[in-house]
Amino acid sequence: MALFEAVLELADDHLVLGHRLSEWCGHAPMLEEDLALPNMALDLIGTARTLYDHAAKLEGRGRDEDALAYLRGEREYRNLLLCERPNGDFAHTMLRQLYFAAFMQPYWTAALGSADETIAGVAGKAVKEMAYHIRHAGEWVIRLGDGTEESAARMQEAVVELHPYTGELFEEGAAGDVAELPSRAVMRGAWTATLQPIFAEALLQMPEVPYPQTGGRSGLHGEGLGHLLAEMQSVYRAHPGASW
Repeated sequence: MALFEAVLELADDHLVLGHRLSEWCGHAPMLEEDLALPNMALDLIGTARTLYDHAAKLEGRGRDEDALAYLRGEREYRNLLLCERPNGDFAHTMLRQLYFAAFMQPYWTAALGSADETIAGVAGKAVKEMAYHIRHAGEWVIRLGDGTEESAARMQEAVVELHPYTGELFEEGAAGDVAELPSRAVMRGAWTATLQPIFAEALLQMPEVPYPQTGGRSGLHGEGLGHLLAEMQSVYRAHPGASW
């Protein structure tokens, strides 16, 4: 079912990126970020939970949100490659979050009018969260890009490293166009409009990417996702069906 596949892709994006952000807990460069990053992770994981629950009901095969999150291997995951990229330094993490949120904010805004009540409900909450993520990550991109010589170099290095993964944001997944969800391709204008003033203030150049990195929607991932899932799924797989 196309809607099931499309909702699962969205859920995978949010769970994987949420887990990546959670890896900063206790390791952020300042106390404020040690609180902010896990809270942003919880925003993403909360969205993922609702989407997984909805996907399970659409599928109708007896799986629940936990089964979809914890009992699939990396080749079964359909998340964007951008979401699974390692945290790297703080510049990489903030830029990755900005790229994702700058896409999801207009996407969820468009989804407010979805005929699917669950999708519209998720959008009502997520659109506000993504606006905050853009503001938070954007301020850090500017601060680092227009900061010291070293911070500027690291920020530009993050752009070179991560920008090739942004093209996949605008590609429809295996499900293709789904009436209940916005078209991804039409989000490029809004995404670019969000990034341009931030990049200008951060003194960053947005590179051309003739050959974008794709494959996540087909289950073709880097080895990092396997390590992430092994850690994330270990407790549930050791004690399947446990509750507390």
